[in-house]
Amino acid sequence: MGDFPKWLDLAREIQALGQTGLTYTKNEYDIQRYVRLLEISAEIVATYTDLEKEPVLQNFFSQPGYATPKIDVRGAVIRNGKILLVQERMDGKWAMPGGWADVGDLPSAMVEREVWEESGFKVKAQKVLAVYDANRISPMELYHAYKIIFLCTILMGEPTPSNETLAVDFFELGDLPPLSASRTNERMLKEVFAHAENPNRATAFD
Repeated sequence: MGDFPKWLDLAREIQALGQTGLTYTKNEYDIQRYVRLLEISAEIVATYTDLEKEPVLQNFFSQPGYATPKIDVRGAVIRNGKILLVQERMDGKWAMPGGWADVGDLPSAMVEREVWEESGFKVKAQKVLAVYDANRISPMELYHAYKIIFLCTILMGEPTPSNETLAVDFFELGDLPPLSASRTNERMLKEVFAHAENPNRATAFD
């Protein structure tokens, strides 16, 4: 798991305090204080990264409501001892198919759709294999997120890249391609294969 700098932890906490405060307060002076918290957080981020303060601050203002983690779902599909991975267009590296969860979708339906859209395989979600704190996984992300990995079985289909993926293939654990680490890392894949070998294995979680 990643070890993140103190400034990032502080910037996240300050941003969450400001966002949540703006959600519930009606007091004019408190609003000013919470806006200032967002400004301080944006200043911290701009100081330690190559990002400009104003775009970061505008992004903070576009996150309404109580501050909660985002959810990333991933589909773990094993066939003949190999795992299904897709090559991401964004960085050219490989990951289990998946992405950010959409509001209104069941988690299982979401992961089934993501696998279908990114790989060309219709699947059925069977089991939650793991729930990880995605902010303990490099590279660093500003917003807190959880990653949920579902074991899925193939119903039908064939490898078919999408507008988000360059290629689709199956790989052995000992012969993995370059991984898109923020989406899928070797720790996750080892857990997937452990579940494939032992169906009674308990769900892993942080």
